[in-house]
Amino acid sequence: MKETKEKVNKEQEAPEEQEPQVKEVKKEDVDAKEESSEPTLEEQVGEAKDKYLRLYSEFENFRRRTSKEKIDLISTANKDLMSDLIPVLDDFTRAMTASEESDDIKALREGMILIQNKLNKSLENRGLKNMEVKKGDAFDDEKHEAITQIPAEKGLEGKIVDVVEPGYILGETVVRFAKVVVGAKQ
Repeated sequence: MKETKEKVNKEQEAPEEQEPQVKEVKKEDVDAKEESSEPTLEEQVGEAKDKYLRLYSEFENFRRRTSKEKIDLISTANKDLMSDLIPVLDDFTRAMTASEESDDIKALREGMILIQNKLNKSLENRGLKNMEVKKGDAFDDEKHEAITQIPAEKGLEGKIVDVVEPGYILGETVVRFAKVVVGAKQ
């Protein structure tokens, strides 16, 4: 009986010793799995740096591409305008040649008026408009440029007395301010 008690005691002791070892092995396996699935801090920083560099290079490529497209757009816009103005230049050349052979001032004047109308029409087709400014209009510093002030009648004080050069508007933007003379208070 002593032997059986010893066997039973050994069997009871043995499972107790084996259980902690099994738990430790399982715990190490779980820890190893957790470490492999979770990136380290250095890996996270490396990934963030890589994403930043890729994003930065994409932005630089976008910036270069859009600036190139803008330059191309401007050059083609100028090309279309120039192709519209070439016939006007040809008309001026013909008018100069005709003026050398003729003394008829009335015919030269009519030819110049036709060329001016053709030029105005080409520019209007591109959106350029003549600013309507006349004597007696209120001075507006967003549309007019005052060259000088002269003493004026009571009704024209602070208003436009004379238009020296007309102004032009392209769409909603002032291309050239109208140069005007403004009436001064006496």
